[in-house]
Amino acid sequence: MRRPSRRLVVLALALAMLSGAALAGPAAAKDTVVIYTALENEQITDYKQGYEKSLPNIDVKMLRFSTGDISARFMAEKDNMQADVIWGVAATNMLIFKNAGLLEPYAPKGLERIQPLFRDKTTPPSWVGIDIYMSAFCVNTEVGKKNNLPMPTSWADLTKPVYKGHLVMPNPNSSGTGYLSVVSILQRMGESEGWKYLDALDKNIAEYTKSGSKPCKDAAAGERAIGVSFEYVAQAMKKKGSPVEMVIPKEGAGYELEANGLTRKGKNNPAAKQFLDWAISNEAMGFYAKYWAAVAVAGFPVPEGLPKDISKVVYPNDFDWSGKNYNRILAEWTKRYAK
Repeated sequence: MRRPSRRLVVLALALAMLSGAALAGPAAAKDTVVIYTALENEQITDYKQGYEKSLPNIDVKMLRFSTGDISARFMAEKDNMQADVIWGVAATNMLIFKNAGLLEPYAPKGLERIQPLFRDKTTPPSWVGIDIYMSAFCVNTEVGKKNNLPMPTSWADLTKPVYKGHLVMPNPNSSGTGYLSVVSILQRMGESEGWKYLDALDKNIAEYTKSGSKPCKDAAAGERAIGVSFEYVAQAMKKKGSPVEMVIPKEGAGYELEANGLTRKGKNNPAAKQFLDWAISNEAMGFYAKYWAAVAVAGFPVPEGLPKDISKVVYPNDFDWSGKNYNRILAEWTKRYAK
């Protein structure tokens, strides 16, 4: 019997493969979600393990910016919105987005578990908080010793002449951490005395940084003696072996909520709502609780080295006042201190 030609064999195999592919059907397409976030890069990398496992049908496009940059970009895109979800952005800014009509109210699954402090007051909420971060000083003990600097314990200490040129602090125009520090001082002291204090503090500032974590990272690297930052990065630098100590100012640390919200664009994207459901799940809270002293669902352990009860160390933040006066405060700060 004559054997089939090699060309016929190859053709038969190709047809068989095509037939098999047709029977198997095309690979399932993933739903895309565009997310804007101000979370720290190392946290995003960690959290990614959770949402990719729990939401295999979703292709997440993540854009990470500092809080001020997210606000500027998101507001500028209001007529051509790109983001479906805002994740881990200061509640003050979420209130601004809400008042500008950029958010779509949405009650994620499990909302009843969220503590009242951590959510928008309207029903359904326009934003839901996930954790609290608070201002803290990062003090490089080696640089401090070299320059004969006493260990600061308070906001008041930072205005002493001995610290001139040794302080670095975030710019509130770009940093949520910078804004929470400024606004907490103004709320605690009253605006008249608060601006006087910030005038005195400015005399000791060597640099205002764009991001909230950089002051602490600069202190950890020995580039500055003291960085006004937030508690997570202080603890992270210390765990990495940097010669830094975290100081929570005794008058009270300013604090903010990191919060999530559905955008106007995302309201018609079921995958965006799925992500927000996951973002307040117990799994997600377990990830957040690795880094923060308080998360939106009660009962999670506090990381070692952080206060067990942050209500005793923070100064209350009036988020409504903070949001309504945001542009005015930034304009005044810029007029006084922008160099």
